[in-house]
Amino acid sequence: MKNNFQHIGLAKLCGWFGITRQAYYQNSWGGILTTFKEAAVLQQVRFIRNFLLVKNRKRRIQTTNSYHWLRKYPNLVKEFIPTAINQLWVSDITYWRLKQSHVYISLITDAYSHKIVGFHVAETLEATETIQALKKALCNLNEENAQLIHHSDRGLQYCSHAYVKLLQDYNIRVSMTENGDPLENAIAERVNGIIKGEYLDTYNVSTIEEAKKLLQTAIDLYNNERPHLSIGNLTPTQIHQAKKPIKTEKLWKNYYRKQPTFVNQFQD
Repeated sequence: MKNNFQHIGLAKLCGWFGITRQAYYQNSWGGILTTFKEAAVLQQVRFIRNFLLVKNRKRRIQTTNSYHWLRKYPNLVKEFIPTAINQLWVSDITYWRLKQSHVYISLITDAYSHKIVGFHVAETLEATETIQALKKALCNLNEENAQLIHHSDRGLQYCSHAYVKLLQDYNIRVSMTENGDPLENAIAERVNGIIKGEYLDTYNVSTIEEAKKLLQTAIDLYNNERPHLSIGNLTPTQIHQAKKPIKTEKLWKNYYRKQPTFVNQFQD
């Protein structure tokens, strides 16, 4: 085109294609193709960010009541490193403020793939609501997963007879934190922060119906669109559905430095 339109400067011609003169001279067509690819990636990133804009907010609401008479179970995962899906599920409840009220989100995450396998949003902290997230997770569980551990805090919901019985009905071992340290349930805490901070807190939601729809959208994006550095820049769903296990010694990072109580957690 430069030869055919000699009266037009090179800078303007390059501008038509969204590239710079420097890219043209330094990299020739290889640089131009790379520029096109980068532009396409940036365009897609801007689209995703505009759809669910990230804005960090610092807020901590207490959702765990561990001062109760119900049985509390020991921590079974202090040095446990999962090597496949459905070996360890971690669960937690987080608070979500709406326009004129608030709701509670129960999440269950597979510790190996980072995929959220069960979730539920409710207006109360009753155990019957938390059980709904567990039931969702159990829908996709195969009979082969006999070694599964369910790990949570010592909250009333997780210690309730109905919740524990449902786990035992599926031969799932029950594990709980022992001293209230968030690091004892670090994966669940991290996932809560991602879902709230990166997907939910920037929206003004008025009703529980709107909250349920938005939560479903957020979890779909998290599971299917959000790559994690700690799992090879793949998405949780890709890891969860992989036919061959991923080598965890390369992908899992040590979450604790000085006092490892639950080693090799993930960082994004």
